[in-house]
Amino acid sequence: MNSAFESLRQALSDKRALVAVVGLGYVGMPLATHFHESGYRVLGIDVDEKKLASLKEGKSYLSHLSAQWIPAAIESETLVLSSNYSLLQEADAIIICVPTPLGKHREPNLKYVIHAGRQIGKFLKPGALVSLESTTYPGTTTEVLQPLLSENGRKAGRDFFLVFSPEREDPGNETWTVSNIPKVIGGTTPQCTELAQLLYSAIFTQTVPVSQPAAAELCKLLENIFRSVNIALVNELKMLCGRMDLDIWEIIEAAATKPFGYMPFYPGPGLGGHCIPIDPFYLTWKAREYGFATRFIELSGEINTSMPHYVLSRCMEALNETGRPLKGSRVLVLGAAYKKDINDLRESPSIPLMNLLEKNGAIVQYNDPFIPYIAAIPGKSVSRNSVALTSDALKGCDLVLIATAHSCYDPEFIVEHAPLVVDTRNITGKVTKDRHKIFQA
Repeated sequence: MNSAFESLRQALSDKRALVAVVGLGYVGMPLATHFHESGYRVLGIDVDEKKLASLKEGKSYLSHLSAQWIPAAIESETLVLSSNYSLLQEADAIIICVPTPLGKHREPNLKYVIHAGRQIGKFLKPGALVSLESTTYPGTTTEVLQPLLSENGRKAGRDFFLVFSPEREDPGNETWTVSNIPKVIGGTTPQCTELAQLLYSAIFTQTVPVSQPAAAELCKLLENIFRSVNIALVNELKMLCGRMDLDIWEIIEAAATKPFGYMPFYPGPGLGGHCIPIDPFYLTWKAREYGFATRFIELSGEINTSMPHYVLSRCMEALNETGRPLKGSRVLVLGAAYKKDINDLRESPSIPLMNLLEKNGAIVQYNDPFIPYIAAIPGKSVSRNSVALTSDALKGCDLVLIATAHSCYDPEFIVEHAPLVVDTRNITGKVTKDRHKIFQA
């Protein structure tokens, strides 16, 4: 029996192991929190010194996650937060949770994975377990990460252990959290998978082993492609229903009463977050290597990325009903986050919506209680501060565009005081008064 395997298995079993999390974002920070709560010592590595300083003060940059426990954990030496990768030489298990964005031509950008892999390779403790959680294309773990860890003759499954285990984090979801979402694991060897199951079973109630890392990588992509394709379908139907003078929300609600063979998806102003707008294109890119065109994926991407333009057209149509052009009109956008009740701006459709409105001459302001400030994007958008959502703010604009369905938004209050409302999330669906003010988009 491999002595490194036995040594790590014992350390994980009795929780003597030091668990390191590389990348303390919306995936890494919840993992670090749960591993610490389960009794492991935790090392958190991140290159953002401001983020580390905030955490050390007990301040969370994730609206759905508390950091108040961190100062006491640091004082008790059960948690270390640092930007110094050399500390990884003491880590028994290393979990990589770094971003995997797209390049400007929608090709995979693995620079953060590669950087983390190179740094880990320098300081990898003999017999340590490495788990990549960042969403990526099939083959990344073995073709990109494994060679970076295999320098000096190290071999996966003998000198270190390597798996891919995709994150399934859903920020703000109070029903499905880290602990009760099944954890898929694909190891480069059966022993790698076994060790990862032992590690993750400390915080996940169920682990799901698959045959290899590529299977786990494609599993994650399938989950998000499924959502992307079905959201594109309802977005397309929403545009058709607008022409047919039908209510897509009523139709979805009615269809959802069928107890089998159907599950509801909901339209919106565009896709947001890291996963759905980005991940499907990782598979599209990889498929070309095999001479295969992923037409469903590409079509769904085209439909979903076009939605801000559709919303823009609905704003123009709504203003036309009142005899006003969009140019010169004051538009208040409600919601900057990509989903309700979180402070996450990643790929939010609200950003291109505001840019499109301004490009067409509108005077734009926004409100979001979770995002008080939006930094400028050079060459694309200006910096913005959230304005207070008051009756005067609503009365003072020509159109209110609801882009995010934050729970704090009172649809009755909005419709009462706004001269005109374009609603992309159907939060005004049950408002009965002043329906003539409301346009669905």
